[in-house]
Amino acid sequence: MQSTFRVQFGSLEHLLPISVAVVFCLALFKFVNKKEDALKHKVFNALGLIVSGFMIVFHLYQISKGGYSLQTDLPLYLCSFMALFIFIFTVTRRFWLFEVLLFWIIVGTTQGVITPDIEKGFPAFDYFRYWVVHLGLLIIITYAILVLKMKPNIRSVIRSFVTLQVYLIALMLINLMLDANYSYLNEKPVSGSILDYFGDWPSYVITVQLILIPAFLLIYLPFYLNRKRVSKH
Repeated sequence: MQSTFRVQFGSLEHLLPISVAVVFCLALFKFVNKKEDALKHKVFNALGLIVSGFMIVFHLYQISKGGYSLQTDLPLYLCSFMALFIFIFTVTRRFWLFEVLLFWIIVGTTQGVITPDIEKGFPAFDYFRYWVVHLGLLIIITYAILVLKMKPNIRSVIRSFVTLQVYLIALMLINLMLDANYSYLNEKPVSGSILDYFGDWPSYVITVQLILIPAFLLIYLPFYLNRKRVSKH
């Protein structure tokens, strides 16, 4: 029987998918670690196609049911948007896409994993969609770092932040035209999130923008320190 309640923080429906993803990552990375580059790239391609393909199938299914709403159902939330097009990154392995996605995924997707915003629990299709999107994105960016050895530089921080502002401006215009709330730019999510600590609208939107650069720099710090350590040897 489908749950009629939102997935609660710390519940089995919350922790089990995360645990499965961690075990999957460890097994996958161990398997591909000593394989040839061609196989590593094929696995990377497959990860992106699975995540993007799942998103496409999910939205086609939602449309087929009827009642698909332009105000709430389009894949325009940051994580859904990334998931829809993540296959472009995994297939092309463009470094500028890695630069942008690295910071977006770690900041945005990690928050979604820690504080899930899911209306229906297992075995609802949307429940699986949520975890395939969020955990899939994290697996892909971790694979890019640990397996493909992709590393950002200080310019990556700036590129990612500027690109995010372009995305947010476009999304504000879409929200205005559709009277929507994509990426919670007009109202915080019903379930608890880190935005609850940043005041009401519009203060939480402004606060998030102010902390993005320090947050991006903090994400970049381990890469910087590692580069400095390697350069000394």
